[in-house]
Amino acid sequence: MSTARRQTTMYNANKFKLGLFAPNCSNGLAMTTVPERWVSSWENNLALAQMAEEAGLEFILPIARWHGYDGAEVTTQESTLETITWATGLLASTSRLSIFGTVHSPLINPVFAAKQVVTADHVGRGRFGLNVVSGWNKTEFKMFGVGLREHDQRYEYTTEWLEVVKRIWSSTGPFDYNGRFFQLEGVVGYPKPFFGDRPLLMSAGSSPAGRAFAAKHADCLFMHLVDEDTLGNEIAVLRAYAREMGRQDRVGVFSSGHIVCRSTQKEAEDYYEYYAVEKADFHSVETLMKTRAEGRSLSPGKAAYNKRLLAGGIGTFGIVGSPDFVAEKFRKLSDAGLDGMAFGLVNYLNEVPFFAAEVLPRMERLGIRQPMGRGSQSAERQKAAALQ
Repeated sequence: MSTARRQTTMYNANKFKLGLFAPNCSNGLAMTTVPERWVSSWENNLALAQMAEEAGLEFILPIARWHGYDGAEVTTQESTLETITWATGLLASTSRLSIFGTVHSPLINPVFAAKQVVTADHVGRGRFGLNVVSGWNKTEFKMFGVGLREHDQRYEYTTEWLEVVKRIWSSTGPFDYNGRFFQLEGVVGYPKPFFGDRPLLMSAGSSPAGRAFAAKHADCLFMHLVDEDTLGNEIAVLRAYAREMGRQDRVGVFSSGHIVCRSTQKEAEDYYEYYAVEKADFHSVETLMKTRAEGRSLSPGKAAYNKRLLAGGIGTFGIVGSPDFVAEKFRKLSDAGLDGMAFGLVNYLNEVPFFAAEVLPRMERLGIRQPMGRGSQSAERQKAAALQ
């Protein structure tokens, strides 16, 4: 990783970094029917990216979704913006924020993907990051006429895919590639990435094969956070494994989550009960449970046990409480070794101002974020605008 790229927000001095997760998808992460649920229009995403940058957040991470979760009244994540073109537009409209694109390696040719990513990287002047996923959703793969490989073989395929992409970014002349999955001749690719090295790479995987791939290739490894009491040990094991895989640099470890933050603990808990239980999109939850069970990503028994968590944030780690509670939770996760979190909100535009005005200053006082100005909006204006 070049020194220049390490000047981007993903390498800033904040001990615990924060990003917004899935605003390119209708409903975001919330499987709910509440009227204020997220609308993933381009206008909303643009306003959100500029708001997040002004607040000092580090990044935005999208989900590559091609088929929604077939609800009755609402279909969660039915309307989605394609992630690379979405990221390119947001990068052109911001100046500091890091923005990721998510690519299903089996669905996009690596030669095309390498060019697409470099274009986004130049538009963002080095602020683009690539999240590589191998896929699990059989329904989506059928849309493309692509078969879903056996679990571990998916990562073997993605390894070759990434080898091709990285070689395109680094090679100074034409090359041939003869692998198990790709046989390519005379491959070239110009221009090279903005800083002359490669974009930031992210990967997530909870299986042994998925974690092995991420530990070997990713700068940011996303883990599924379940038990915060064992988090420190899990992170230590992950980083030790990365060293065994030959990594000399420190691998960043992040998690995904969903947050409800209100002025009091009771307000936050009451709202969570309202949107994730009373107004849950249970049809979409059932579809997700079935689809993930088929993809062997989540067993039916575990999915049923976590139905409320699925409705709250598609099974991500939930943080529900007052600003003091949320900031303290982040401190505990940081102390355990977690580098940051990408999180969803029921309505990002409505809730980010309150989060920025109330949670970020508390994180600064706890020593896990650096003090910064709040941009042109005063804290008082942010509070007044929040949760209207």
